Amino acid sequence: MSNSSLVSGFQMQNSSTGNQSIAEDPNSNENVKPVSIFSNDYKKHDDLRQMLDSNKDNLKLDAMKRIVGMIAKGKNASDLFPAVVKNVVSKNVEVKKLVYVYLMRYAEEQQDLALLSISTFQRALKDPNQLIRASALRVLSSIRVPIITTIMMLAIKEAVSDMSPYVRKTAANAITKLYNLDPDLKEELIEIIQKLLGDKTILVAGSTIAAFEEVCPDRIDLIHKNFRKLCNLLIDVDEWGQVIILNMLTRYARTQFVNPNAVLEDETKKSDENDESDDYDDEDMDSKFVKPMDPDHRLLLRVSKPLLQSRNSAVVMAVAQLYYYIAPTNEISLVAKALVRLLRSHREVQIIVLKNIVSMAQKNQNMFQPHQKSFYVHTSDSIHVKILKLEILTCLANQGNISTILREFQTYVLSQDKEFAASTINAIGRCASTIKEVADSCLAGLVNLMSKKDETIVGESVVVIKRLLQSNPSKNGAIIKRMAKMSEKVSVPMAKASILWLIGEYSDQVKKIAPDVLRKMAKTFCDEEIDVKLQILNLAVKLFLTNQKQVAILVQYILNLAKYDQNYDIRDRARFIRALIYNNEKCPQLSKHLKKIILAPKPAPVLESAYKDSDNFQLGTLSHAIGARISGYAELPEFPLEAPDPSVRNIEIPEPEKAAHTQKMRKKSEKFYSDDDGEEENSQSTEGADPTDSDESEESESESEAESESESETGSGSETESENENEKNDEKLKQTQVENSNESESSNSSESSDESESQSETETESEEEKAPKVHVKPTIKKNEKKAPEQVKEVSLLDLDFSEPSAQPVIQAQSTVPILSPSLADLASFSSLTSQNLGQKIYVSNKEFELLNKISGNGLQIQYKFTRQPNQLSNKAISIELKISNFTNGDLNSFCISNKKLQMGMSMSELSEFSVTKGASASQIVAIDFNDTFQPAVFELCAVYSNDPTLGGTSMNKKWSNLSITCPIGELIQPGYSISENEFMKLQAKLKGMNETNDIIENFTHSQFITKDFGTKMLENLNVCQIPSSQQDSIKYAGVSASSKTPILLSLFFSLDGKCFINVNCEKIVLANMLIKEAKRILTIV
Repeated sequence: MSNSSLVSGFQMQNSSTGNQSIAEDPNSNENVKPVSIFSNDYKKHDDLRQMLDSNKDNLKLDAMKRIVGMIAKGKNASDLFPAVVKNVVSKNVEVKKLVYVYLMRYAEEQQDLALLSISTFQRALKDPNQLIRASALRVLSSIRVPIITTIMMLAIKEAVSDMSPYVRKTAANAITKLYNLDPDLKEELIEIIQKLLGDKTILVAGSTIAAFEEVCPDRIDLIHKNFRKLCNLLIDVDEWGQVIILNMLTRYARTQFVNPNAVLEDETKKSDENDESDDYDDEDMDSKFVKPMDPDHRLLLRVSKPLLQSRNSAVVMAVAQLYYYIAPTNEISLVAKALVRLLRSHREVQIIVLKNIVSMAQKNQNMFQPHQKSFYVHTSDSIHVKILKLEILTCLANQGNISTILREFQTYVLSQDKEFAASTINAIGRCASTIKEVADSCLAGLVNLMSKKDETIVGESVVVIKRLLQSNPSKNGAIIKRMAKMSEKVSVPMAKASILWLIGEYSDQVKKIAPDVLRKMAKTFCDEEIDVKLQILNLAVKLFLTNQKQVAILVQYILNLAKYDQNYDIRDRARFIRALIYNNEKCPQLSKHLKKIILAPKPAPVLESAYKDSDNFQLGTLSHAIGARISGYAELPEFPLEAPDPSVRNIEIPEPEKAAHTQKMRKKSEKFYSDDDGEEENSQSTEGADPTDSDESEESESESEAESESESETGSGSETESENENEKNDEKLKQTQVENSNESESSNSSESSDESESQSETETESEEEKAPKVHVKPTIKKNEKKAPEQVKEVSLLDLDFSEPSAQPVIQAQSTVPILSPSLADLASFSSLTSQNLGQKIYVSNKEFELLNKISGNGLQIQYKFTRQPNQLSNKAISIELKISNFTNGDLNSFCISNKKLQMGMSMSELSEFSVTKGASASQIVAIDFNDTFQPAVFELCAVYSNDPTLGGTSMNKKWSNLSITCPIGELIQPGYSISENEFMKLQAKLKGMNETNDIIENFTHSQFITKDFGTKMLENLNVCQIPSSQQDSIKYAGVSASSKTPILLSLFFSLDGKCFINVNCEKIVLANMLIKEAKRILTIV
């Protein structure tokens, strides 16, 4: 027997016999108590109490540091409250600060002991140290006892007028605590908030708005006078203050400004209703133009835009939701890049940002299309991030990028994460239902997934196929037969139920297979899930109506099994079906229309997103993050139909203050000339300042007065220094005047003179900034005022006579195109447009019809692609519009409006022109299609002047939904050519995903030469032939017009009469369309 068992047995014996002497032996095991922190009898923190009770400040300070460290680590230190609270009267500032930190944490838990120190806190409110005053107020507001609300109110009122902004900020934070403690004090607290809103310190602004949002968020009238001040302070406020202010200003803007997109929405509705009519009143024509935004509305958008670069993700999200709710539609896309940047942050931030992006992408698809690659799924992503990215990719899918997205989905389906793979299959089904062009290929891919061994993938594929088949079941009878044959192999209940539903709904296409499927299901009826049993009953009744002779006995057997099933839904369904098909003598009308009732055509289901209702809640809120309304959530108000009075935000300086200001100026003018100088500068600054900064201007006046008085006392030394500086300024003025006179004489060399002038100006500015502040005599000041008038010259080249337009206009660009990352190392190809444009250009005269004279009510428009370089932009394509007037009057003042362009596209304006009756006119318009095949949709407006013999009236006319689509050949810049060596280097880089292939049978090199297919390639594809050293291959090269992406086309002729077409291009859509067009050209007989 071991020693431990002997000892334990001896102890048990002593305890049972009650031997008192042994039990009291200090050496016995019973009296040996381990020293452990888990022991209840151990006196915790004894050393800290002794240190706090000592008379030495260094020991107290060391103890408080240890206690605060314990609190920071999450350990409980509440038992030290009596020992700590005694040191609240310590004269050591560092000890007192730490004591206040402790009391802020535990004052609410130990209220009785904290109440004993209220007198100490009240004395601390008048301490010279601002940190002590703020800490005392913070501790006082942390004591949640209704008895001291009056003391707290007095303390807050006193702290609001404190000279320290830190103390005022603490007072603003205490307002919320006092309001939660006693809501009856709301009116008094509103007065305090109103006073704090007038504070111009950035440290106070955020806490004041937080108190405003908690106490009186409906008092918008308090914000009117401070709106512009808050906008100007927004960039300098702390990050969490920025979040609070942005959320408040979003609600403010929704109540005080009109919807910037309302006019456009109304106009689109009008154009849809009045497509057939062309005559509009003058008021209708004027209403389609977007009204200018309120200046304060524009100010809010302008000051919040720089915050998109903030390092705080909450600030970026606040700006994003502000733009999403109050910005014009064409400006919302500015936040996309900032939100994509946040996806590099932590996983928790990614989930919140992605949920907001999903809601935005559902309403504005073009917003995130340039950043499509940022939403590709990575293996390190969590399941929540993967599903959200998958949802975003599904929202971004369109005809242009569906091939790339489906290629991504094919990889996701093979993922080891079954939940993610199932979600991908569902996403493929949604893409097939929304984009009909890829429905067949998606359906074929889903059918192939049914052969996988994974039950989850097979089950989800069957469910999605069932929904897709409902849209066109007659075309996909073979797929229904294939699914019917695999009904036994599928084990997922939802999938099996879907197969049985398809067989019963379209039993006429599987007449031979359906009864056998019902027989097999009858064998396993008792072991199936509830959903499968319900569909077996449905299949039985449908086959009974269409094939009664063959399944009558089988249906009766299944109904008997269901009659005694444990589930009451199955029993009720069986009882209902039995009465419907057997006992229908009492209701002959029901039996007459029984087949129409059971086999009624069902509408195809709509595949909807799981996040379709995510935009019901405001972006950035907790309710939006969890998808459910929580307590305290407030709906975002709607825009008003008419804008409230904007003058409520104006601030005027009171008249008495203005009179006093003028009197001060008169008195100052009688003093020394240096003071006069300073006052003139101050008066100019106050005259040009914003009305909201009136208080700041007054403060600056008082400071300038003090400075001028102190400077006037400095004596003659300052006068001599100022005279020396004045002489230097005179020399500089003479020098600049000589340079400017030389510049005016040599007007031909304007560029060099401008450079010298800018250099001289920058040099003088830098010297003036470095030089100390001096006081200049009035005579010198006059010369300074006259000098700019003599120097200033106006050149006609500097004037801009163009009218401002709301639509984007293509600007002139001369920058060198930037190559894609995969071609970054090919520095020799950086100047594609400058060195390689030397080949011949085929100019086609083919015209396309934009508007015929029947649908245009007498106006006919044709257009053709000129293939000439555009003067406005090297990215745009020049299109010549030929406008013919067959109406009974003249058409004047043509203009383009209401452009509907995809993201990245732009279109120039028309120069104003007129077309008389029976005449025609041609105009050039430049469109940047951004290397896409999306149409440029716009509206043409003109003023119609009737023939004087018919009344001589004039009216506004417009022709809506005019669409110009660019073929593949016009998206390629003409005249591009490179050497064969450069061609081979580029082709080596553009392999793999950037390469597209096709084959033409029975097409030889001789046929290509004899039928002059080279000219046809140049005519239709706009690519230039490259000299080739290989006789059996022909090479063509081109570059896209917008992004300057190289496009390589090569033809290889084999000995067996085959022609292999190969296209290398980074843009897959361009490559696919190019190879399709090339094949069409080469196969023309």
